[in-house]
Amino acid sequence: MQIEQLTPVTFAAHREALATLLIDAVEGGASVGFVLPISRDTALAWVDGLADSIADGSRLLWLAHDAGRPLGTVQLELAMRQNGRNRAEVQKLLVMRGARRQGIARALMAALEDAAHALQRGLLFLDTEAGSPAEDFYGAQGWQYIGGLPEFACSPDGVWAANAIYYKTLFRRSAT
Repeated sequence: MQIEQLTPVTFAAHREALATLLIDAVEGGASVGFVLPISRDTALAWVDGLADSIADGSRLLWLAHDAGRPLGTVQLELAMRQNGRNRAEVQKLLVMRGARRQGIARALMAALEDAAHALQRGLLFLDTEAGSPAEDFYGAQGWQYIGGLPEFACSPDGVWAANAIYYKTLFRRSAT
C-alpha cells in the first residue's frame, strides 16, 4: 500500500479513484454529505470541486492505493483566517468497505497529523455521525469527544442523525 499526498499536478490522475471511494462510502451508509442513489457524475462533480482548494493550498488530500486500486482517502482543510492558523478540519476519511480493518485509516490519519504538525496546525477537529463505528476509531486514536448537534445531517438512506464532534491537540502554542 502506498499513501500519496496529492498535488495540483497529480490530483487529476486520481479523479476516478476518488469518485469510486466516495460512491463506495455512500453506498455503504456513510454520512458524508450525499444521499442515495449517488451517481458517478455526482461523485465526479464533488471530486472536481476540490481542485481549486488543493491548488490554492487550503486543502490537503491523501490517497491510499495499491497497484492502482483505491483503498482510502482523507482531507485536511486548513483554516486560512489570520486568527485561526493554528487549526484545521479533518474531512472525508473514507476507506473502501472491502479494505477496512487493515490499518488504512490509521495510516492515513498518521500522514495527515504529521503534515498538520509540520504546518504548525496544533488543533485538529472533525465531526462524524453519532453512534457510527467511526466514533470508536477516533477515540482509539486519541481524539476527544466534545458534543454534538441533533439532526445534524441526513444519512444516505434519508434518516436524520446527530453528529459527534471531536478534537485532537497535537501541540499547544505559547502565548506571544
